[in-house]
Amino acid sequence: MYAEVLIEYKVKSLDRSFTYEVPERLRDIIQVGMKVSVPFGNGDSLINGFVTNLKYDSNLGNLKKIVDITDTELVLNEELMKLGQYLSDTTLCTLISAYQTMLPSSLKIKTIQSNFQKYETYLKLKMPKEFIKSYLTELKGKNQIELLQVLLETEKVLKKDFSPSTVKTLLNKGLIEEEKVSTYRIDREDVKDSKKITLTVDQQNCYDEVVANLHVANTYLLHGVTGSGKTEVYMHLIEKVVKSSKCAIMLVPEITLSMQIVNNFYRRFGSDVAILHSALSQGEKYDEYLKIMRGDAHIIVGTRSAIFAPIKHLGIIIIDEEQSESYKQDNTPRYNAIDIAKWRSDYHKIPLVLGSATPTFETYARSLKGVYKLLTLPKRVNDAKLPVVKVVDMAEEAKCRSMVLSRYLKERLQERLEAQEQSILLLNRRGFGTLVSCSACGYTFKCPNCDITLTFHKSSNALRCHYCGYFLKKPALCPECKMPEIKDAGLGTEKLEEQLHKIYPEARIVRMDADTTSKKGSHEKIIQDFKEEKYDILLGTQMISKGLDFPKVTLVGVISADASLNIPDFRSGERTFALLSQVAGRAGRSGLESEVVIQTYNPDNFTIKMVEVGTFLKNYQYEMSIRKKLKYPPYFYLVGIKVCSKVYEDASIEATKVYQHLKATIDTESIILGPTTAGVFRINSIYRFQLVIKYRHDEKLVDALKQIDAMFINHKTVYLEIDMNPYYI
Repeated sequence: MYAEVLIEYKVKSLDRSFTYEVPERLRDIIQVGMKVSVPFGNGDSLINGFVTNLKYDSNLGNLKKIVDITDTELVLNEELMKLGQYLSDTTLCTLISAYQTMLPSSLKIKTIQSNFQKYETYLKLKMPKEFIKSYLTELKGKNQIELLQVLLETEKVLKKDFSPSTVKTLLNKGLIEEEKVSTYRIDREDVKDSKKITLTVDQQNCYDEVVANLHVANTYLLHGVTGSGKTEVYMHLIEKVVKSSKCAIMLVPEITLSMQIVNNFYRRFGSDVAILHSALSQGEKYDEYLKIMRGDAHIIVGTRSAIFAPIKHLGIIIIDEEQSESYKQDNTPRYNAIDIAKWRSDYHKIPLVLGSATPTFETYARSLKGVYKLLTLPKRVNDAKLPVVKVVDMAEEAKCRSMVLSRYLKERLQERLEAQEQSILLLNRRGFGTLVSCSACGYTFKCPNCDITLTFHKSSNALRCHYCGYFLKKPALCPECKMPEIKDAGLGTEKLEEQLHKIYPEARIVRMDADTTSKKGSHEKIIQDFKEEKYDILLGTQMISKGLDFPKVTLVGVISADASLNIPDFRSGERTFALLSQVAGRAGRSGLESEVVIQTYNPDNFTIKMVEVGTFLKNYQYEMSIRKKLKYPPYFYLVGIKVCSKVYEDASIEATKVYQHLKATIDTESIILGPTTAGVFRINSIYRFQLVIKYRHDEKLVDALKQIDAMFINHKTVYLEIDMNPYYI
């Protein structure tokens, strides 16, 4: 017997299968999709790979033998093997990197030893019960008698619950024995909340439409205002699917959001839930992955990578907050989880539900054209009112020296404190000061590796680059003029928190951003503490804008609403509307009178005005009219190409060659923009030139992209990044 093995190797030209002989001892257990270790190269060093095919004859001679099966638990089934090929074809990544992406880090092919399984040691009787009962009369040790009596009543007990000396004595006497049982690090008791929530008329209509087509590969857009009960529809659908002996995948965009939903799912479905996201330890990921493969969980809740969960009997896929950019991976392979979900939906002939209060314009356009089926939830549950939105012109406030918090927002915050209600403030910029410079000579501190200024973090007294991680302690003297005139400017969440404490000394304030949530479990603790009303004001970046449900929040304030509007990207208006609408939706969810205050220097901006009146459709129509004229999605598809090098001249020259090759090979109707410098030209000492292709139907494009990709396989100083349908350009 022979096996074709796809090896893990950095050289792109070796992204193919190699034939190995299967030793006799492995022939009865080896399968396609298994991970094996094989000798490779002249030195026969061991390397891991996937079995892609098995055959009984080969015309090749002197074949090396497979050394061993690395993991008998881990087998990529037929669906995932095909999905890997689809991922490779559509993102132009290597096949091995496609398979690697499907696995948690603890199960990567390059890890030879990947046995992260956790075991619990149990004790059980070794001798017959009648013998133990008679022996008890001879024992004098109280602890020994107690342990044996427990084992007479119970089949087995945890070893760690008893004294080591007592256990050792009974083991030596041959009365008991140990048994190791594999267990999961994340495990919940199968205790379910029996409380049944009745769906509203609108929710029931959405539910009925999907349930009537559970065996059809339809894609649905569930478009519901914030607080309309989309999650409850998801749960009812999943409950229906699980009762039919099938499984469900539920994707959420953020870890913070996932934990609130996971807790809701645990309460509803008990231990039938597995979770997959990047905050889990390697051991936890290993456990959850095996739990899914063994069929011990039928509901998978997680972030982007959970879409690859190895489920055999998939019945439905649900993607919440489908507009979130976190569903698009920004490194190789640059896939979109929604595209993978569509593939799996077609493969299993099951529904895919995309949910959002502010769907992407591409998704909404497809729903209006009938490509997707549109389901709507136009009202909040229990007829709770949407919050009143107030736009404050900060240009006028600046005249009164109210540079950070407007007078209006200050008053509203004070009212909420007096009423013992809660407030949320959004500032989508972390740190203390966003610019650090010398007021004497004008010297500005910049990252030596990136074309960006350093951000001052007061808590650590350090200047940090948010791109490459470079940092230095804030110096006392300017490195240029040696004067002690170093000042910080700009506003981040850290500085805003300090100012809030000065304005409201009695207020309990908590900050939630990447700095305060770096430790494991910190997200959940902040969310839970705020929900339990241990804090009055929650201040944070965009991680607080989606999915969080706090009944006592009646005020939301947005600081610097213009920040995302000023990004030079065709989606900036869409993103700003989504961000502001989502964070506004955190207010008034329990029916209390609520308000949203948006501070801006552009009160007449169309997007800001549409947020004020809460009109998604008008904002959609306005933005679409611009996109049509400028030939952007959904009217045209995009490809982003970055030419990268540590040598500026090399990147520039090769970017021009890429342009010339594309110009000569792709369809003349397709449009090539660039090459130009990318948004941040240099990141981590890498210079980046960018080209953007706009196209509608171009049969030559994929081959042309593969050709230019092949041009740089062996290039010593330059490499390409090709992104099909990029989220940012």
